[in-house]
Amino acid sequence: MSEAIRITAPMTEETARSLRAGDRVLISGVVYTARDAAHKRIVEALETGGELPFDLEGQIIYYVGPCPAKPGQALGSCGPTTSGRMDPYTPAILARGLRGMIGKGSRSPAVVEAMKEHGAVYFAAIGGAGALAAKRVRKAELVAYEDLGPEAVRRLEVEDFPAVVCIDTLGNNLYEEGRAKFARTDRG
Repeated sequence: MSEAIRITAPMTEETARSLRAGDRVLISGVVYTARDAAHKRIVEALETGGELPFDLEGQIIYYVGPCPAKPGQALGSCGPTTSGRMDPYTPAILARGLRGMIGKGSRSPAVVEAMKEHGAVYFAAIGGAGALAAKRVRKAELVAYEDLGPEAVRRLEVEDFPAVVCIDTLGNNLYEEGRAKFARTDRG
């Protein structure tokens, strides 16, 4: 098994385009959290010329609604949520420079096409391991949409946050490759 690739967030387009589906990565730097309600507000701001909660260029968004932090922690359990709920909003956000997304589950063809066009990657984080993921968060601060509670936008400082590139800038897709490989396996 190859060694994990260390990347820094925010991430350049060059870095995003160098990653391939199946690469294991350790992300350090700044990552933002946002789920579907926050995505809807971000896209509405884009459409109306409103103020964005953060500059999208080069950023990575983690699809998570974290639990409250326990004493001594920056953030509580923070496992990924299903990414498909963000799909209606993602192409518009990718067009503004978003470089990466962290979640779980497959993405729509429209999102994959936008990723290829704009040079972005989709990382998968391990579902069910939110307590372990929280140990990689060094600092968390509320940025926008406080009324959304756990789904508000937060700025996280992470160190060696583990993920796998599931869909790369060429459209290579581990979810599809895995299904195809399984379909070819003789089960008899």
